[in-house]
Amino acid sequence: MKYGELNLGQVEAEAIVNKLGSMDGARRFLSGESVVKMVEYVINCDVDPFVSNGWKAESHTKGGQFAFDPAKIKFYLSPNQLDGKRIEGNKLRKELANEPVLNANVLDYLLKNSHLIPEDWKKDERGNTRYIFFWGTIYRYSYGFLFVRCLCWWHDGSWRWDLHWLDYDWIDYHPAAVLAS
Repeated sequence: MKYGELNLGQVEAEAIVNKLGSMDGARRFLSGESVVKMVEYVINCDVDPFVSNGWKAESHTKGGQFAFDPAKIKFYLSPNQLDGKRIEGNKLRKELANEPVLNANVLDYLLKNSHLIPEDWKKDERGNTRYIFFWGTIYRYSYGFLFVRCLCWWHDGSWRWDLHWLDYDWIDYHPAAVLAS
């Protein structure tokens, strides 16, 4: 152990001391001479979204600067997605018109900072992989089809994005990411 003064009952104490710079840094923190500041992860929801070849952003709802906190996000499911029901994406888009949906900038930020994604976002209460949709950005493929991108936990154990055409049905493990009130 690097710091002999630490007793073995302190779990990960050495890692904490390392983060504070030294035992002197730890003493300064404990005496109130220094403070730990939480990192704030701010997502610019006003910039243009990621657009791949053959796509265009059909619509992109800007959302200002969003300080990421999972507690600020809820998963919206239409009543038409519950109890085994399905809703076509174009109809769901109309239902979501007055909801504070998040745009694809949040999706892309989370993919670059996947350590921020809560563990319980991977699967729903029944064990289905969640496909979390970011309806604030609607894309058009060169063939004319509209789609929305989503965040999902992939079979290889990583977070990825996928997409779903608006002509297809949305079901109960396809929630929309919206701002919690």
